[in-house]
Amino acid sequence: MVSTNSLGFRPPKFAKKALLYELALTPSPGLVDRANTGSHTDMNFFVFLDSALALGPYLDKYYQAGLVHQGDLKELFERLRYLGAQAEEAMFQATQGINTHKGINFSLALVLGATGYHQLQEPRRVEWSAGDTQQIFSYVTEMVDGLIAHDFQDLESKETLTHGERLYRDHGIKGIRGQAEAGYPDLSQHLLPYWRQLKVESLDSYLLKGLVLLMSVSEDSNLLHRGGYEAWQRVQAESQSLIDQELSDADLRQQLQDYDQALIERKLSPGGSADLLALGIYFALLEGILPLSPDGE
Repeated sequence: MVSTNSLGFRPPKFAKKALLYELALTPSPGLVDRANTGSHTDMNFFVFLDSALALGPYLDKYYQAGLVHQGDLKELFERLRYLGAQAEEAMFQATQGINTHKGINFSLALVLGATGYHQLQEPRRVEWSAGDTQQIFSYVTEMVDGLIAHDFQDLESKETLTHGERLYRDHGIKGIRGQAEAGYPDLSQHLLPYWRQLKVESLDSYLLKGLVLLMSVSEDSNLLHRGGYEAWQRVQAESQSLIDQELSDADLRQQLQDYDQALIERKLSPGGSADLLALGIYFALLEGILPLSPDGE
């Protein structure tokens, strides 16, 4: 566990690291990484770097908003959503209109705001535990309670629908809103428990195994958008097969290099899983469970 009195305990800095660690992870099947642009033709590694840098100041603002908040959590959410819209505008300016981090920006606003709020409620806490992480999820759930019903109301009367609205109408897929409203179950029930008991020395292997796990369980709206329902289910099954093989680190890396090419050929990108991975990295940094990870300073 990480001491909250340590100079290394900097939640906004952990969030920035999380964005960069996820981007640098290679090979990331179908995703932009250090080796290639994955299934994307409109973005690359450097566009993602520019986007992460543009979001940086807002990550600090999200945390500070929670750290000084005196009202209820619904009011905090409105403040975070206002800041999030500003951050999104900065992202689009930095990327010339390319959507690189819209989903993870939404989630980081929520969890950083909730982290600051948690610090305000319990200023004497000296260590960050799995219980603290679960409390953040509870705060987020309270913040966004009713968000799906609000944002997806009256869909039948709309002439044009967003990608997320179509997925919800046609398949009941709730996307990142659903994850937030449910307290990020893909993290709380799958990724973080898995990481807490995983014994590996390589940070790359730790993160790659986490990504494959998320690809096997998450409702990845990016995959659904690009390939449809059957393509998404196929990727889930293929990812589960990789897990079931219990591959060595070297064999997993080779399999993922091959799988990267397969997803590129199928024009599929598990961007929703990548966003959840970045969010998981943030909590792993808070808890101090990443292997061979820098100490934050």
